[in-house]
Amino acid sequence: MNALNGLTLRDLPHLRSAIALAQIARKVGDEPYGAVVVAADGSRLIDARNTQNTTNDPTAHAETNAVRLLAKAVPREKLETATIYASGEPCAMCAEAIAASGIRRVVFGAPAAELPGNDPASGYTCRSVLEPAGADVFGPVLGDEAMAPLAGWTVGGKD
Repeated sequence: MNALNGLTLRDLPHLRSAIALAQIARKVGDEPYGAVVVAADGSRLIDARNTQNTTNDPTAHAETNAVRLLAKAVPREKLETATIYASGEPCAMCAEAIAASGIRRVVFGAPAAELPGNDPASGYTCRSVLEPAGADVFGPVLGDEAMAPLAGWTVGGKD
């Protein structure tokens, strides 16, 4: 599937919100990633950002934070028709969490191959986890905007 087929104009503001959350995460000393989950009716279910450094939790990525909060409050049936917008391509851990949550539509900004600390030679894409689980994956989208919060960032939170 072409990375952009199936996107709508409604997707871009939500992805930009995830990117804005990434900028906030960076400002407070966390890894610069954000996520937004939106229901099929367009209502926003949750905003989440990476909190790895401020919580000293290596699993506190934006997407896993969103999934944890949603799992306690939103029926799975509603998640199955929701979209998660991630500022960066979800890592393997986050992709597995998204798949387990039932979310079946993913839109991401920055591609994994360009993210700090990622080994482009690995060939990893979140599609390898999410598409077999029945999810539609769109991205990279708004690549330059999505990469902006990551400019000069290194793994471990050092500028």
